[in-house]
Amino acid sequence: MEDKEKHLLVLTTCPGTITAKKIANEVVLENLGACVQIIPGVQSFFRWVNRVDTSDELLLIIKTTSERYPELEKRVMAIHPYEVPELIAIPISDGLDQYLQWIETNSTPK
Repeated sequence: MEDKEKHLLVLTTCPGTITAKKIANEVVLENLGACVQIIPGVQSFFRWVNRVDTSDELLLIIKTTSERYPELEKRVMAIHPYEVPELIAIPISDGLDQYLQWIETNSTPK
């Protein structure tokens, strides 16, 4: 049986459409992930510099592999305007085999 947890959903939030689209485009263009979905309308509440803050953000959901995650992280950190961006990888424990294979194929370095 194939190790399905080698596939990841990676979450990050962005302060605006320009940043979100730039990250999404770079990730797919550089085969760091097969797909990036941008979800608008996220309102985040968080503690930063000893106070509670809030921000309107966009959520990016990136489909990639655990093998590509280190490079994905480096690339997102290079583009992202936040000092400490949200960057969380969640293993995909199961899914449609053809879709998981598509993630692998499109997250492989060229």
